[in-house]
Amino acid sequence: MRYAHVMAAVAGELWAIEQAKLQAMLDFLRGQAAGVKLSAEEIEAKISGAQASAVARREGAVAILPLRGVIANRMNLMSDISGGTSNEGFGRMFQSALRDDGVKAIVLDVDSPGGAVSGTDELGAMIHAARGGKPIVAQVNATAASAAYWIASAADEVVVTPSGAVGSIGVFAVHDHVGGALEKAGVQRTLVSAGRLKVDGNPFEPLGDESRGRIQARVDASYDRFVKAVARNRDVPVASVRDGFGEGDMVDAAAAVSQGMADRVGTLEGTLNRFGASLYGAPPQPTRRASALRRERRALDLP
Repeated sequence: MRYAHVMAAVAGELWAIEQAKLQAMLDFLRGQAAGVKLSAEEIEAKISGAQASAVARREGAVAILPLRGVIANRMNLMSDISGGTSNEGFGRMFQSALRDDGVKAIVLDVDSPGGAVSGTDELGAMIHAARGGKPIVAQVNATAASAAYWIASAADEVVVTPSGAVGSIGVFAVHDHVGGALEKAGVQRTLVSAGRLKVDGNPFEPLGDESRGRIQARVDASYDRFVKAVARNRDVPVASVRDGFGEGDMVDAAAAVSQGMADRVGTLEGTLNRFGASLYGAPPQPTRRASALRRERRALDLP
């Protein structure tokens, strides 16, 4: 039953996420609501699983903050079924890194299909407002889609790993009409309400034109905020984002740089090296064979 409640919450949200990822989540939830039981391994295979190992950490004087999985304003049950990041939680990590005198640079370690619209604009604005202090780099390793790109674009610099991609700039909503399924199950659902629009758009009736129009207006307003935020973050005209930047599609690393969506192609290790840090510790010093040393000495003796 609890999954049915989550399905209702999903339907009531506006999403800035890759459509295929949300569809996988919905399929999973419908199965759970119908009584299908899956093992942890099967859940991971279907929806890419939780990323519990993704935690904030320090490498040298660099704070690495993971922006992973599905993004939502507050993660609770959603984190159990899809992994993910809370905008509120990430904001606290970010503010802590800003205030830590031992942190000289902040790297956002991004690998996310996007998520809910709610809370995303606020987190992006927080990151953008912090520019000019400690360097803030969004390292896309390897996906920054939709809400994840909304947030990542707010950093001072966006770096995409060579096999990575960014984009999916867009917003959508989901409405499931389950009346037919309930009828087949012998259930007739009646909603008794007060307030003309209180149960408007409910899942037990087809979506009418007026309801669709109101949902479309909310989608359009959120998309407008998304586009304007990216234009501000990347210092480009709004039209460049609306009519370019993938137009809702993902853009591979090199093309993203050429289109102004990112600043460079590079790995997380390369980004850390620029700040004197490394994922792997100090690189080993190459050993030099005795014969090479003898050749070097002979060369120094030459006139």
